[in-house]
Amino acid sequence: MIEVDQFSKVYDSQQAVDALSFTVESGAVLGLLGPNGAGKTTTLRALAGIIPPTSGTLRVAGFDVVREPIEAKKRLALVPDDPSLFPSLTVLEHLEFIAKAYDVADWKERGDVWLERLELTEHRTKLADELSRGMRQKVAVACAMLHEPEVLLLDEPLTGLDPRGIRTVYDAVDHCAKGGSAVVFSSHLLGQIESLCTRFLILARGRRFFEGAKDEIRSELGSLRDDASLEEIFFEATEREPRETAEEGEAS
Repeated sequence: MIEVDQFSKVYDSQQAVDALSFTVESGAVLGLLGPNGAGKTTTLRALAGIIPPTSGTLRVAGFDVVREPIEAKKRLALVPDDPSLFPSLTVLEHLEFIAKAYDVADWKERGDVWLERLELTEHRTKLADELSRGMRQKVAVACAMLHEPEVLLLDEPLTGLDPRGIRTVYDAVDHCAKGGSAVVFSSHLLGQIESLCTRFLILARGRRFFEGAKDEIRSELGSLRDDASLEEIFFEATEREPRETAEEGEAS
């Protein structure tokens, strides 16, 4: 459902992402991990068609994001870390706007379902400017779910949410994946996403560092106890030098 093949992105002279390749199948949830500056947001924005790749290919549901942008974007939804809502629109009007953009005929019924799931029903007539950061985040999730995307991209979607809000977003993502969507979930709250994700991709310096299920990555690292948490695995992985660099040093 998601195919990234040798994707690279260069800003001026800075390499943000370097020859990154991975896939995400229908119903899978990929946890995208890495320190600040690792290339996570760049990768998600490129998949969403917001920024063009310098090289490589990105496909969403079989459609090339660059060559077939409309078809690709019809099938995806992106929840950014700081949603830019329209200040003069209410929560309900945001859903109506998205419904018209994606040609969702039965949007009112779907919208009511998602407002209820995300605990937004009593806030439906409030303007975006009247909402807290966490509420705006949940509105962005509701808008993303409205057209039942085949691909769901989430960039730090838990920012600003209280524990109950985190649980509602978690349940929404789980519902989406069980419905067959491919999900990429980027978050620094590793304990919150550990049980949600089926696989993890750890980026370092814009390159793929480790990829696999938690047990696979732990086994590959080879220096952690069997019950090591995702957070422990993350720190162990990102504090190591990339394997390619080590191998180049040995060769020299």
